[in-house]
Amino acid sequence: MVLFTFRGETVKGFVRKPTDRSAVVAEAARSAGGRLDAYYWMFGQYDGFALVELPDSRAAAALSISVSSTGAFSHLETHELFSADEVQELARRAGEVRYSPPGETPEYLSHAMP
Repeated sequence: MVLFTFRGETVKGFVRKPTDRSAVVAEAARSAGGRLDAYYWMFGQYDGFALVELPDSRAAAALSISVSSTGAFSHLETHELFSADEVQELARRAGEVRYSPPGETPEYLSHAMP
């Protein structure tokens, strides 16, 4: 998911000459090896969002860098989304991760500490 906020100059240009931005975003996604699933403008903190399916995080980073380099956005934020099934697998894997917050000695290190 890509959340975006346009610069004022960008919105001014769009009002002066409206274009189908979803077609532009779809082509950008295709050129990065992916596809556009949804594109919406909205009220609130962000001007809109796009759901883009890309082959990997490197393709997402390349797309983000390319779009950001235009200077049209004051904010561009990308997030990887996970399905409910994927989250269940992530939770199982998280249960196998060993981590202790600062100030606590993990059991697996307690015998090695002086």
